[in-house]
Amino acid sequence: MNGWDIDVDGVEFVTGLVGLAMQDLGGHVEAYGTDMQSAAASAGTVSGFYCGPAPTGAVGAALALFAEGTAQDVAMLAARAAKSVNGAHEATGYYILGDEEMAAQAQHRALAAPKVDLPAHGDGGGHK
Repeated sequence: MNGWDIDVDGVEFVTGLVGLAMQDLGGHVEAYGTDMQSAAASAGTVSGFYCGPAPTGAVGAALALFAEGTAQDVAMLAARAAKSVNGAHEATGYYILGDEEMAAQAQHRALAAPKVDLPAHGDGGGHK
């Protein structure tokens, strides 16, 4: 390829490591969500007798707002990593086949920011 000298085994090795890191990240993101919910439910609540669910105090409300405000960033981490790894695999595959134009197109697509669609309070959803 013009100006490209790809070490195919190196790409496979690095993308494999990134895949393992992405699995770890997924576990941490899940724990982050659970821990934030637990902290918001526990922090700053009013103690004493009350009817219904425990009222949320200022600290719990602030944690909930923080989690909501950072959800897009957290989702973008996983989406960006996945798009980069998939793009590297795709471009390398075209490189192996000798198709320079398709490899360049795959690289170009991988560089574009991924779309992340967050669910609206429990309606499912995810990233594309």
